[in-house]
Amino acid sequence: MAVHKTTAVGTAEKKYMKPSEIATFGIGLFGVALLTGWMPDYTMTFFADFAFKGQGFDSAQLATTVSSVFGFAGIIGAVCELVIGMLVDRTRTKLGKVKPWVGFGAIPLALISMLVFIAPNTSSFTIATIWMFVIYALYTAISCAVESPSNCFGALCSPNPKERSSAISIASFLRSVGQSGGQVVIIVVPVIMKALMGNQQYKNAEGQGLDLIISTAVCALGMMIFVMIFFANNKERVPYTADKVSLLESIKLVFTNKNLLMVSLTKLFGFGRGVYGTVSLYIAVYLLGSKGLKLALMLPMGIGTAVGTLLVNLVLKKFSTKKTYIMFCIYGASAMAILFLLSKGIGFNSTLVIPFLILNFFCGIQHGNTNVTPNIMIADCIDEMEYKTGKRQEGLAYAGYGLFSKIASAGTKWLAPMLVYKWSGYQFSQSANIAYADQTDEVLMKFLAIYTIIPAIFVLLQFVPILFYDMVGEKKDKITAELSKRRAAELADDDADDSDADGNDSVDQIAE
Repeated sequence: MAVHKTTAVGTAEKKYMKPSEIATFGIGLFGVALLTGWMPDYTMTFFADFAFKGQGFDSAQLATTVSSVFGFAGIIGAVCELVIGMLVDRTRTKLGKVKPWVGFGAIPLALISMLVFIAPNTSSFTIATIWMFVIYALYTAISCAVESPSNCFGALCSPNPKERSSAISIASFLRSVGQSGGQVVIIVVPVIMKALMGNQQYKNAEGQGLDLIISTAVCALGMMIFVMIFFANNKERVPYTADKVSLLESIKLVFTNKNLLMVSLTKLFGFGRGVYGTVSLYIAVYLLGSKGLKLALMLPMGIGTAVGTLLVNLVLKKFSTKKTYIMFCIYGASAMAILFLLSKGIGFNSTLVIPFLILNFFCGIQHGNTNVTPNIMIADCIDEMEYKTGKRQEGLAYAGYGLFSKIASAGTKWLAPMLVYKWSGYQFSQSANIAYADQTDEVLMKFLAIYTIIPAIFVLLQFVPILFYDMVGEKKDKITAELSKRRAAELADDDADDSDADGNDSVDQIAE
């Protein structure tokens, strides 16, 4: 019994993961982000600017349809998050409850991603509309079946909260790098195409979106390779309960746990912060000269995000997750407001490029917070739920967050096209050989507002629910210690049962 007592006290300090596992956890998230990180924004421009060019579709009608497609897909994603979360918690395999979803879902995700960029050759707006709704809804559902479980793994990799938080931080850093990795592919592929095809033939191919199809294939292959590395090397170490939970109980779990609800509501309150991603592609086109140069635009922000991820880890050593989240939100909104004021003062021209890219770095720092801190909070919420109910339900907890995330995404994907294609007064290209038409100064300044000041407002709104979050300080320490004791006691009982069984076997053998 003394051995188990020591185990109970030391669980919070014991290291469970090998360094290679922490690395391959991050590599797995890197692989998923390599494909999914850039798909939504480039899919939107593919549907709006490339897929049906030359078919004579009304621009206003197409803009409304694209907005509806992404809004509908967001609703599908929200439903899938909850259902997949429930299914993950019901999964019982030798590999674990999360790994089978990530490993075996990689190939279907790669295939559906390819199909997104292969549009039917049709002059029927009805057929085009049905295709967009169906193909992107399928992509959304399958990507949920891989992304949501992969996010759950952070809560299963170690029962040590400190080790778990560190692993999540490193993995989140690599995931943010993966999102930029897809942008690298989108730059390199056109360079190779130009070298092989010549400039004019490349322009014709770009006008039809061929560069997007090839880039998707490269990222899909990379995703499968990196996910398999994670699949082969990582283990789930936190035991799961055997109780099955109904869908009704699942919904109740999501909406009745106060702290999980507060973390999840940050996505809903901040749904509009993501509109910058859609308009960033057009800022790259009109400020830097090419959609492929979105990486040049976003790279400083990506570096800022990576730095922010590391800064969050340092700040968390001195402050609670609650204080850390709020501080980074206030900082992020301030940085974007400064970028807007500077851009408005200089104007949308080449003089803006350098200061714009520099300030992009400082704006990116706050994304490190939204990439890391909520995932750590959710893992803490899972501990709280296990403490109260005796059940450990990672799938549902992350699905609850994912549910609100997808609802917010639906709002973002509806709002972004409305702002970019309608409110700004954006003009579509009518030429099959010209990717993007010229825009007025008024349109370009509205693009800057969509990139900066509008997201800044939502960044401030998203920390409001965290004001009511309380899984911090003494409460968190108490729950961690109690769970450690419970697991040690269960281990002691199991050992005692095994000893009794061995003793009975010995008695039986003597009797024989």
